[in-house]
Amino acid sequence: MRRDVSLEEISDGKLYEVNDMVKADCQDCAGCCDCCQKMGDTVILDPLDVFRLSRGLHKPASQIMEEYLELDIIDGNILPHLRMAGANEQCMFLNEQGRCSIHDIRPGFCRLFPLGRYYKDGGFKYILQTHECKKQNRSKVKVKKWIDTPDLKSYEKFVNDWHYFLLDVQEILYNTEDSQLIRNLNLYVVKQFYLKPYEEDSDFYQQFYERLDEGKKLLALAEN
Repeated sequence: MRRDVSLEEISDGKLYEVNDMVKADCQDCAGCCDCCQKMGDTVILDPLDVFRLSRGLHKPASQIMEEYLELDIIDGNILPHLRMAGANEQCMFLNEQGRCSIHDIRPGFCRLFPLGRYYKDGGFKYILQTHECKKQNRSKVKVKKWIDTPDLKSYEKFVNDWHYFLLDVQEILYNTEDSQLIRNLNLYVVKQFYLKPYEEDSDFYQQFYERLDEGKKLLALAEN
């Protein structure tokens, strides 16, 4: 998403790759769940996140969206984020012991935290956000181990392509005053990439890229 801040303001100023060591390991949080509370609309989910939740919880994506997520405008796009609930405004998946009840299928945002991604020139590097995690004395861990995601190469390509596709969508949304086009394009993204079921027995990435190709064709038509 768009961030009008310098790298030094939000991180330690370094750019990391998957085999680099980074001071992010908080020793399994050791009872802390601050990053699961009062996060507002910041824990944004991508299509793979919703697919994982749907498959892991044995519920259709529409039910996942209704029970655990909220839709909000994020930099022009309407996208789903984790719902915060209760007096502590905490994640819907946080249990009574303050632990994540869906840790194996947790969203990519949660896997990454307190790391972030710095997008530039059509790609991205990882950064260590310095103002996000309150845990002190974190130890070093390899980036790819911390992210804990199968088939990391395919995942990184997906994350990158999804990010830049959303930027292309934003450009159209920001440069039009046609309210009907804005509504239709936002509804298309939600329905096509989140709500339309993915076949669980087929490769997610292949299905995603088939939809992405269709989405890019639609954007080309919308620009003309």
